[in-house]
Amino acid sequence: MKSDVHLYAVILAGGSGTRFWPLSRHLYPKQLLRIIGDETLIQQTLRRVLRCVPAEQVIISTTPAQADSIRHQLGEWKDALQDSFVIEPEGRNTAPAIGLVAAELLLRDPMAVMLVLPADHVVQGDRRFQSAVSFGVQLAHQGQLVTFGIPPLRPETGYGYIQPEQKIRLGRKGGLTGYPVARFVEKPDAKTAMRYLKSGEYYWNSGIFVWQASAILEEINRHQPELGAALKPIGQALRSGSSERLARLYHKLAPVSIDHGVMERSDRAAVIPVEFLWSDVGNWSSLEEVAPRDKAGNVVSGKVVDLGSRDSILYADRRLVATIGLSGMVVVDTPDATLVCPKDRSQDVKAIVEVLKKQGAPEHLEHRTVFRPWGSYTVLEEGKGYKVKRVSVNPGGRLSLQLHHQRSEHWVVIAGMARVTCGRRVFDINVGQSTGIPKNTRHRLENPGSEQLHIIEVQNGPYLGEDDIVRFQDDYGRGVKR
Repeated sequence: MKSDVHLYAVILAGGSGTRFWPLSRHLYPKQLLRIIGDETLIQQTLRRVLRCVPAEQVIISTTPAQADSIRHQLGEWKDALQDSFVIEPEGRNTAPAIGLVAAELLLRDPMAVMLVLPADHVVQGDRRFQSAVSFGVQLAHQGQLVTFGIPPLRPETGYGYIQPEQKIRLGRKGGLTGYPVARFVEKPDAKTAMRYLKSGEYYWNSGIFVWQASAILEEINRHQPELGAALKPIGQALRSGSSERLARLYHKLAPVSIDHGVMERSDRAAVIPVEFLWSDVGNWSSLEEVAPRDKAGNVVSGKVVDLGSRDSILYADRRLVATIGLSGMVVVDTPDATLVCPKDRSQDVKAIVEVLKKQGAPEHLEHRTVFRPWGSYTVLEEGKGYKVKRVSVNPGGRLSLQLHHQRSEHWVVIAGMARVTCGRRVFDINVGQSTGIPKNTRHRLENPGSEQLHIIEVQNGPYLGEDDIVRFQDDYGRGVKR
């Protein structure tokens, strides 16, 4: 499609990982996974929207907890996307996130049109997607709030549905037709979903939208006046860099989705039934919609040896997984957690995550290996008062200048050369050498060499959480203390 100079792609990338546990985690959600193909879902999403808009017209809305992992995954585009992030202090659902981006866009471009889409959906059929976006922009210029409707393939109870007012046409383009929305229906029961499927009058709600920034703000002010009134001071705090004020204001917002809070109440909602293939891959069993299956109907990924299983999802992250004679099962193995359940119970994975969360189990939060813009770290062992990590720093990479109030650290170089800042001292240490970092001491680790740096880090202290970090300088745009 020919890019509209006023069209901006807004990728919503603030969701947490629950239904794809144990592969997804709260700090490593579905959008960061390779569900289908060689790229993660957010990489596929970005590549898709870059066929509609240039990189400088892409905005990524996320939270501080996920920004580092997203920047790492989008490293191929890091220069073009350097100023493309809008960081929410915390997730407050889609209406506040969209309202904040819309308010920011209006300052940049009063005629801005937003293509809003989740980072974690699978879309197949790029040309059809581009055609739908082009038509959506046309209707958005008429003041409509446009969503894309997906023809239902089965009586799905996990999706919302849209019924168009088919007696009224808002426009036609290239075989596509736009209609006013007669009504939205939230996730129906199985009997109702079957009735919708047989009627041919309903579509799945894709959660992909096109509208003018000014139009969505008008509807937010109309249907969510408290949110609308709060967006101006929140935007001012964001632009001024006042992170504490921004966090305080944002925390007061009621979490509300754009569907419930605005679209279902607006008389400007429009739907375009589309022809591209779409799935929100909401749980493990839904992989069958988008992933290739073997002759026995199995979706297999990783180092799996199977004898006689059928219609199952078999996923091995690193270790060898052997399965025998399974039918309709899900088996997912990761270094620190394994899931085994029937496919028809895969929706209940979310309940498992809630149990882990209540127990304070680290397995709900993140993987043992965590990626950062400068490299990665792997938790090797931890117990009361101590944690042992392997830290890997990319050539030329460096961590922030920081300190910890609750813990001391001891570093041992096992590969490469480390440049260490500790207080006022800056010095290099090589393989086999070590140094200690007392608590409440400004310090920094960097790799000045051309090879990967690996160290073993031993932490000691009463609290060893990743939020015990005070940053003073940072190369990656993360919040620093002024």
